[in-house]
Amino acid sequence: MQLKYKIVALGILPLLLAVAVICALVVFQNQKLGEQQAQLIENGILASKRAELKNYVAMALSVIAPLYADGQGDARAQRLALQALAEINFGRDGYFFVYDEAGRNLMHPRQADLVGKNMWNLTDPHGLLAVQALLASARADDGFLRYAWQKPSTGQVTDKLAYVVMLQRWGWMLGTGIYLEDVQQAIQQAREEIASEVHATMLAIAAVALLAVLLVFACGLTLNVREHRLADSRLQSLNRRIINLQEDERSRISRELHDGISQLLVSIKFQFELASHELDAAQAKGLETLRRAIERLGGAIGEVRRISHDLHPSLLDTLGLSAAIGQLAAEFEQRCGLTVLYRDDLHAVQLPDGVAVALFRIVQEALTNIERHAMASTAHIDLGQVAGAVQLEIEDDGIGFNPRQIEQIQGGIGLRNMRERVEHFGGTFSLASTPGCTRIGVALPVSLSGAVPFPARRVEA
Repeated sequence: MQLKYKIVALGILPLLLAVAVICALVVFQNQKLGEQQAQLIENGILASKRAELKNYVAMALSVIAPLYADGQGDARAQRLALQALAEINFGRDGYFFVYDEAGRNLMHPRQADLVGKNMWNLTDPHGLLAVQALLASARADDGFLRYAWQKPSTGQVTDKLAYVVMLQRWGWMLGTGIYLEDVQQAIQQAREEIASEVHATMLAIAAVALLAVLLVFACGLTLNVREHRLADSRLQSLNRRIINLQEDERSRISRELHDGISQLLVSIKFQFELASHELDAAQAKGLETLRRAIERLGGAIGEVRRISHDLHPSLLDTLGLSAAIGQLAAEFEQRCGLTVLYRDDLHAVQLPDGVAVALFRIVQEALTNIERHAMASTAHIDLGQVAGAVQLEIEDDGIGFNPRQIEQIQGGIGLRNMRERVEHFGGTFSLASTPGCTRIGVALPVSLSGAVPFPARRVEA
């Protein structure tokens, strides 16, 4: 995935995830509040229905009260009471019903075919023994029961809320009920209104999310264009640096070849020619001249080896980092006359090639800087390991410098190279300098658990 798409995805995906979570929370909370509101509506309507049913039953009791209070001629009083109750009705589906304690229907003005039948084992569509439950509710003085019953006006079975009381002396259960279709319609209407509100809320959130996504996309596109230009500028600068470094390195090698190897080879050529003439002339000094030429040839070979070692030390591949730094320190001490104290606690552990080369080049660059600028007499090189990392410290007792100032000028390329090498491997680089002490610290994360030590010797200065 290209950088610009990564930036846009990084901005949009968390936003979409947050919007999705918000939408889920809004839907959940609205549904929860909707159910609570529907429950409140249902409870309110049912409370009013219960009060209404109590009033109807109280009215029916007041109608038959004179007959029930008359203790004489109970059979005639009961017959008259049933006739009076059958004539009382309210609305299309409001009526009273009477059962005896055995579950036999004594009066039902809307369903005459039930009169005289034993309904003890009658169950509604929900499996409820309706008549038994009504009798139990009446005996418990609660009186209210919700069950399913056939609605006379439509012939459909629907929910019904009944209120019943016991007439103990006659052994009757008197009750009435109200069908709950209007309650269900009110609750359904409330749920539909809540669903409509949820839908409107979701549309509003979607509109806000769309605007936010467009805004993020525009900002991401702007940032991408800016970062792309900045990256191009940095890439061009890096290319120029690489070209300059390549040219500097080529110039250095060219100078060393021209001023060192070339001059030595020319001198050796002259020595061999002189020795050839002297030997042809049978002069005794011809052998001495030949020996001097051979000595100079050895010096030329050593110079070639030094240049090759500077380009890539073969000892780094054969004996490892510890020995390569030891040889570098020894050669530096011989060449410059400085005292180099090298302490190696890495125990010749074999490091990854990239890490070993980076640490070697850092030491090489640091010693070069000490030779050219520090005016020091002693240098310390400390190579070791800490938890999960290789640690390198280089210290000298030179004149010091201002690290901030030196990195801002052209002469700070070496320090920048050190820092970039360390950052490439995810390590840490520290630099501190005062008159009399300059310290460079490097720590590169390396897994040493499976490292294999070099079997060869270790070279130290």
